[in-house]
Amino acid sequence: MANPSTTKPKSSVKVAQEMAKLKAAEKKAKTYKLDLGELSIFTSQLASLLQAGLPLVSCLEALQDQTEDQVFRIVIRDVRNDISTGTSFSAAVKKFPKAFPNLFISMVEAGEASGGLAEILGKVAGYFESTVKLTKKVKSAMTYPVAVIGLAVALVNVLLIFVIPVFAAMFADFGAKLPAPTQMLIDLSDFMKAWWWAVGGAAYGIFFFTGKYVATPNGRRQKDHFLINAPIFGNLVHKIALSRFCRTYATLMRSGVPILRTLEIVASASGKVQVEDACAAIAKHVSQGGQVSDIMAVNTFFPPMMKHMVKAGETTGNVDGMMNKIADFYDTECDAIVGALTSLIEPLLIVFLGVVVGGIVMAMFLPIFQLGAVAGGLQ
Repeated sequence: MANPSTTKPKSSVKVAQEMAKLKAAEKKAKTYKLDLGELSIFTSQLASLLQAGLPLVSCLEALQDQTEDQVFRIVIRDVRNDISTGTSFSAAVKKFPKAFPNLFISMVEAGEASGGLAEILGKVAGYFESTVKLTKKVKSAMTYPVAVIGLAVALVNVLLIFVIPVFAAMFADFGAKLPAPTQMLIDLSDFMKAWWWAVGGAAYGIFFFTGKYVATPNGRRQKDHFLINAPIFGNLVHKIALSRFCRTYATLMRSGVPILRTLEIVASASGKVQVEDACAAIAKHVSQGGQVSDIMAVNTFFPPMMKHMVKAGETTGNVDGMMNKIADFYDTECDAIVGALTSLIEPLLIVFLGVVVGGIVMAMFLPIFQLGAVAGGLQ
């Protein structure tokens, strides 16, 4: 039989550990940043429970019980407790700006004002789902080339630091003048062996200070302009920004959010200075009695097709419907571009690896071929 005196301390330690984890999670709750995929699932489930007729507090309690993430569980618990004491849902989620973005909060406010919270949450859940799908496609297309380039860099460094010195020692015994490519490669190998730490430190320094500069307003503006105008991926980045602009605008307008507030949220959710500048110009023009298409007509960031469709939507009173159609069109375009880039990148990477690795191998074997030719001539 187990001794009670030995089992009791174990349970006390377990309780103490759980309490410590709970306190740590509560500290993280205020600054917790929720992944967009998790937010999409949460919003979709909340909309489904509300449409089934459950009270909001009961819906949140059910979602709290099934959430595995302890920090997010505390966020839901705090929101539910605030609502139980009479606080509105929008005011409760505003206390967690990292977990719930401005788009979500504004949609909740519109749902509370119109009385159709479940329907509006369903719309925003669909928006989040489409954004997550597009992001995953782009990331999956980028994963392969990044992995291959990283592997190539690691392989070249291994050859320079460990393999080429062996050949260099062997060539030194020949006493003959080495071909220029071979000598350059040996010199690079000697440099990497002696200064690898400096090269690594310089690479980290460039990465660190570039990140710091990009965080500044001017750096961010230059980065966004570079990405939009990049030769291969620029077209994809541009179309993703246009799709996000149209989808966010349509979702907010269809849910009853005022246009000036819509433009403010669209600007903050875009992540591109071009969209932020356009939204600021549109907001100023609309507040003076103008139309959205007037600014789009003079802004080169928006393609002609988009300008004409938005103008047609204003004429028919269906701007949000037109924006949704434009977003669907650009989503299809993005899928096609991602597919084409995926097909194009693979052979380019194979050629890149062949040139780099093959060039190193040829440079190291040139002296051997040269000595073989000399020996054949002497015979």
